[in-house]
Amino acid sequence: MRVARRWNATGIMAGGAALAIALIAPGAPALADEHRTEPLPLERLFDNTAVSDDARPAEGDFDGAGQSLSAQDLAVAGWTPGRALAIDGARLSWPRATAGRPDNVRADGQAVRLSGRGDALSFLVAGTGGDAAGTGTVRYRDGSRSTYALTAPDWRTGPLSTKAVALPHINTAGGQRPEKVRLYAVTVPVERGREIASVVLPKDPGPAADLHVFAASVRTPASGWSGSWSASTSGYTSVGPWTDQTLRLVVHSSAGGPRVRIRLANTFAAAPVRIGHASVAVQGSGAGAAGTPKRLSFSGRPGAQIPAGAEMFSDPLGFSVPADRNLLVSVHLPETVAAAPVHSRTNQRSFLSAPGSGDRTGDGGGAAFTGTLTSWPFLTGVDVGGGPGSVVALGDSITDGDKSTVDANRRWPDVLSRRLREQSEVPRYGVLNHGISANRVVTDRYPGDGVSTDTGGVSAQHRLNRDVLAQTGARTVVVFEGINDVRWGATPDAVIAGMRAIAERARARGLRVVAATIAPCEGYPDCTPAVDARRTAVNAYLRANGGTFDAVLDFDAVIRDPGRPQRMLPAYDSGDHLHPGDAGLRALAESIDLRKLVP
Repeated sequence: MRVARRWNATGIMAGGAALAIALIAPGAPALADEHRTEPLPLERLFDNTAVSDDARPAEGDFDGAGQSLSAQDLAVAGWTPGRALAIDGARLSWPRATAGRPDNVRADGQAVRLSGRGDALSFLVAGTGGDAAGTGTVRYRDGSRSTYALTAPDWRTGPLSTKAVALPHINTAGGQRPEKVRLYAVTVPVERGREIASVVLPKDPGPAADLHVFAASVRTPASGWSGSWSASTSGYTSVGPWTDQTLRLVVHSSAGGPRVRIRLANTFAAAPVRIGHASVAVQGSGAGAAGTPKRLSFSGRPGAQIPAGAEMFSDPLGFSVPADRNLLVSVHLPETVAAAPVHSRTNQRSFLSAPGSGDRTGDGGGAAFTGTLTSWPFLTGVDVGGGPGSVVALGDSITDGDKSTVDANRRWPDVLSRRLREQSEVPRYGVLNHGISANRVVTDRYPGDGVSTDTGGVSAQHRLNRDVLAQTGARTVVVFEGINDVRWGATPDAVIAGMRAIAERARARGLRVVAATIAPCEGYPDCTPAVDARRTAVNAYLRANGGTFDAVLDFDAVIRDPGRPQRMLPAYDSGDHLHPGDAGLRALAESIDLRKLVP
């Protein structure tokens, strides 16, 4: 039995994100020798025990030093044996093994039986003895092969901003001690359209670390669906507390379709959340519906429990979603909720029923909804049946629509969506807004764990998998970020490196990548000449870029004052000199050559 190693190995990208980019090489020889001729199910390869019962901690030895995860902590998070976990668009299962039994395999070239067609492999992993990295092989039914690079951040020191779940304790032979530990869901791309026959895990990373694999699956794109509305989880904040209340969230469709499903996410959480019921309706006036709300189900049941760090889609529902209309998504929370994952800057009023008012998801009228919300808790997506797919706008407060008119849907992605609806030259994509106010390319604002008042999100690099690569029907991503980085001292080289990494990862998944130049901000308190020099340097790279991006949108040229290019044209300025108002946001969207969005 191999023991875990102790020194740290490098293998993560700038900012601490787990780097998992495949180098597709069909027909190439395997880089990892295979232990067996015939691949086996992953659980038959388990050779390490990571989980122990708090009463019997000596039964676990995850890291070779007698330390292990607490089975009780996992249960508190909703990660019970055999539990299905939907994370970043992939379906994984926590091992069925009970505490004290083998529950993971230390990667060393084992051949794993795994089959299906998809756009990525998803692994539930952690490193011990440091970050663990290696290269494995995907075998396809047609005899071809491709390679993938997999990094498992260390279970004790890896970034919280990319973890799937964090637990509060470590079990040791001498008892339990408080220390935060992490598990990670990491995805790597595969050859689209080819049927996978098996996967060979990376070889033992060497004398430093072990790469532990708990689960693996093929991530299958949601065929027959397009994303119509979406929002990023920007933080995890104190709420209410809400007890036996119903949220009635107002969201705006881009694409329409004859079927609907919603996505609820418990991102950044430490405990499960129970959903009593949920419904969808077209908005009438305020909290009132235009017709009777339609009940949603989850795996055939009216409600669901979502584990910490996981997400859940509702079952498909025959319901006609009109394009460019406000929808009401109602979610009943039967238990007390004191903290929730939220998108904080919505520029949209939503509604909340009174404490103890119970399930109001079926109410057509709005009388029960006596409170208002300015955030979107739990809800992260609305998909519609059919359609050509979606364009994802990855950005900061300008994309989020900060300073646009409340309740008017005048963010630049909203205007872009209307332009797509009103033409027939290119596909009428859905448009998914993944702007987060205060977000950055290089560094995190919200640390990725725990209750916080900071809702600036984890960095664009750290949220790329969840907010772009896992989005329903994503075809193209428009990256419009960087002003917050240069305002807070990031060098042009750091911003450029981050944007290059985003482009590389997105293109490896088959997405078209479009970059937008950074808008000027002279007049905002911290937009000094040094900030403008850094901004200008990043923009010079974006315009030249040498093929890093498939296309460039020169938003800087659209919105700047020709007579003083370091500031925004006054007609487009919201008044704070950083954020465009409605006219400026409309100008950005109307400047886009729609053909640049087409893969």
